Amino acid sequence: MKRLIPCLVTVACTAVLTEAAPVQAATQQAQASSAILVQGFHWNSASATSPNWYGVLSSKASDLGAMGFTHVWFPPPSDSAAKEGYLPRQLNVLNSSYGSETDLKNAITAFNNSGVKVVADVVINHRVGTANWADFTNPSWGSYAVTSNDEWGQGTGAVDSGDGYGAARDLDHSNSVVQGDLKNWLSSRLKGVGFSGIRYDYSKGYAPGYAKLYHDAMAPDFCVGEVWTDLNYSNVDAHRQLLINYIDGTGGTCGVFDFTTKGLLNQALTYNEYGRLKDGTSKPAGGIGWWAQKMVTFVDNHDTGPSENCNVGQRHWPVPCDKVMQGYAYVLTHPGIPAVYYPHIYDWNLKAAIKALMDVRKAQGITSTSTVAIQRAENGLYAAIINGNTAMKIGGTDWNPGTGWTLAASGSGYAVWTKGGTGGGTCTTVSVSFSIANANTTFGQDLYVVGNQTVLGNWTPASGFKLTIQGTGANATWSGTAQLPPSTATQYKYVKWNGSTAAWESNQTTTSGNREFTTPACGSTATRNDGNFKL
Repeated sequence: MKRLIPCLVTVACTAVLTEAAPVQAATQQAQASSAILVQGFHWNSASATSPNWYGVLSSKASDLGAMGFTHVWFPPPSDSAAKEGYLPRQLNVLNSSYGSETDLKNAITAFNNSGVKVVADVVINHRVGTANWADFTNPSWGSYAVTSNDEWGQGTGAVDSGDGYGAARDLDHSNSVVQGDLKNWLSSRLKGVGFSGIRYDYSKGYAPGYAKLYHDAMAPDFCVGEVWTDLNYSNVDAHRQLLINYIDGTGGTCGVFDFTTKGLLNQALTYNEYGRLKDGTSKPAGGIGWWAQKMVTFVDNHDTGPSENCNVGQRHWPVPCDKVMQGYAYVLTHPGIPAVYYPHIYDWNLKAAIKALMDVRKAQGITSTSTVAIQRAENGLYAAIINGNTAMKIGGTDWNPGTGWTLAASGSGYAVWTKGGTGGGTCTTVSVSFSIANANTTFGQDLYVVGNQTVLGNWTPASGFKLTIQGTGANATWSGTAQLPPSTATQYKYVKWNGSTAAWESNQTTTSGNREFTTPACGSTATRNDGNFKL
């Protein structure tokens, strides 16, 4: 069902949208996610030689994990006619300009060991032949795999279900052989080397129902599509609707890059038009104003912006180079899942400034579904309060949230303040007691609470909250009291951890599969008597 604009702008409808997300949706897109994605490459990364790019990524895995990233987006992994990977040739050959299959596996392992999950750049709209226009190998396909209206002129498949792509052969995703081989590639080949997420390239090139088909075959933790279309600044809602249509077309299983927010940031930062960031209903004017849970926000990527410095790279739709940090002050404090661009961290020397904003996001419990109360949106200034405990401003006009706030991060044209609680409270944490029994632990195992808060390890068992055993025996009760952010949607599981191996409890009956609750407001405490460890 398409969610039309009049429905989307109502509070009641927004609630329905969230509840309607299917159980089988990728984990991060099905919950109030605390994920932060880093795009682990730029346009010139394929030219790295000593070490190759996978070697570079391996060397940065620990550092990026320590910064707080939960997911990293890798470049296209398959053999390609273009060194950047976007003209895939032999899908099942995982040697590319970025390195060998062994190098790829080593890089994925390095990130997994650092608590960061790896998202594959999945290029399946089109493909090139091994030597000619369409002599497909690994897997081998005939002319039936090419749409009948492709430029090649010899495709015998169905008419393309999306936009064409002139540089390669458009694939007929209605063909059962094509479907079967792509599902095997995702679920066996890519998942087999350690990928756990999907970034769909050129998602407007085929019907989004196929994205769901392939998503279901892989069962990823993270799923996002690239729907990049022209933005008419006089009709922003039409652009937002295209994003919603894609999400609907995937049955809610996958999210989408918030190109509407991206375009509005470009306009605001380039022309001082910060008023564009607020829509007619006082919500954020991008995709996050309609369905934030499904949006992945960003400042620039390998296509839209520069690479190693302001003067190199694609630069198809960049924000002004001197205002990049204003963009991050926006996306890292707002709902949606924010994405950070690798060269901004290491080549532009913005690591410390970006990490300061990431630390605020984590400490204040900002997630993909956090609330936004826009305070000002006009030429020279955008200011908002997120979750009631985080205030921010971007633009040259002076603004502050008043008394009771602490400046947490600032720079040229931006500032972020924090305070504990909601509704004017002053605390930063509240006490939550956890208790679980009958875990059937073995010698060397301890019980941890692991979840979507910093104190709970941000889903990393080694960094989770360790409980204390009450008595002795394999089925004794474990308990402990953690200090968590107030009034914050929290998800968690109990995990048996021996220092190297995690044994997670099985899923709950919730949509996310996790235990869920909202921490109390300032001045209150909570007790989570969770009964038995769910085997």
